[in-house]
Amino acid sequence: MIKLKSYSARTDSGPYLQVNEDDHDIDLVNNLFLLFDGFGGTNIGDKAVELVKETVKKFYTKIGGDPDSTLPFYFSHKYLIEGNALINALHLAHSLLKKENSEKEMSNRGGASGICAALAENILTFASTGNCLCYRYRRGHIEVVVQPDSLRTISKDNYDPQFHSAPMSGFGLFDDLHLQISEYRVLPEDLFILMSDGVYSRVEPKEICYTIEKSLPQSEKIDELFNLANSRGNLDNQSTIFLQF
Repeated sequence: MIKLKSYSARTDSGPYLQVNEDDHDIDLVNNLFLLFDGFGGTNIGDKAVELVKETVKKFYTKIGGDPDSTLPFYFSHKYLIEGNALINALHLAHSLLKKENSEKEMSNRGGASGICAALAENILTFASTGNCLCYRYRRGHIEVVVQPDSLRTISKDNYDPQFHSAPMSGFGLFDDLHLQISEYRVLPEDLFILMSDGVYSRVEPKEICYTIEKSLPQSEKIDELFNLANSRGNLDNQSTIFLQF
């Protein structure tokens, strides 16, 4: 089994907003890594993220790794038990948030984007919805391994890409939860970078690669990426996780 050598995670309200609707969670016992971007406003988007995060954690830690588990929403032989447990955890969180929203006025309904990863042996399974993104840095090269489900994927214009990051899916929004599922075999020295759009929409992959290769602690590298995005007019919350194997 491959080991996580180190990690760094940070979330920030950004230079202008008073409330942070982003959040993250690192569970080293269960090898579960979560990043969320909420929307809906003060005391709405952050509450939606809290509901989703806690639901995913509780369900996954109860079911993940148990071959005799009963999975209420979904099962596929394509994925490991951990992958199936993660998918079910996200579906449960979506159903609870959607039910909560149905009892509120439209202006009080919250939602969230999320990218969640579960490690089993040397396989990292991702399940994501909305406008979060993940890069993998391997042997000097950086590539997107989880695309955001946002206007960015259908836009052919790279001018002002921060305006293309509006989510086209998410928790609590629609009847169906649209998930992207992918599995990656992790190699030693791989670095996975999970980001919300408050960072990636204003920073180029080559700039991320340049920052990664600096001789700095991981936390300072995240700070540098945040500062770079802010220097280009970021108005959003920001979150990033580094997973170094």
